[in-house]
Amino acid sequence: MKQEYFEIGQIVNTFGIKGFVKVKPFTDDLERFEELKSVFVVKNKELVDMQIEEVKYHKNLVLIKFKGIEDLNMAEKLKGCYIKIHRKDARKLPKDTYFIADLIGVSVYDEDGNLLGKVDDIYNNKVHDIYVIKDDLGKQILLPSTKEVIKEVDIDNDKIIVHLIDGLI
Repeated sequence: MKQEYFEIGQIVNTFGIKGFVKVKPFTDDLERFEELKSVFVVKNKELVDMQIEEVKYHKNLVLIKFKGIEDLNMAEKLKGCYIKIHRKDARKLPKDTYFIADLIGVSVYDEDGNLLGKVDDIYNNKVHDIYVIKDDLGKQILLPSTKEVIKEVDIDNDKIIVHLIDGLI
């Protein structure tokens, strides 16, 4: 089942006295926040729909002013909350790229059909993404997300087929 909402950031602090919050973004494209009219803030395990009034930037953080959050005290109550958007509001991805949330938990097989494990995590090493594959015993395999290694991604059938190059495992 595909994830319905995507986390795009976490409110890490307040900023100034007019109700701005500092958001640590979980996206590479910070300007993405400017395109959003509203987001969901996860507060007490509930999704609260909040309208965005203004977006600014400070270092590598996004500063957001939500409608109805008028001062430091109100903004303080949002600290630690995660910000999500609905899948339908996510950007369309280029061909052969996927949302990390859709890849986590997908079964990974070698070209001979042997199950290697499931995608446990994905991180970026500046050159390309690295897929962390973990088997039932907790053994990890790190695979670069290159065309040479990742041969087929079939999210609908919960399956990734990889070509294991000598030295990878």
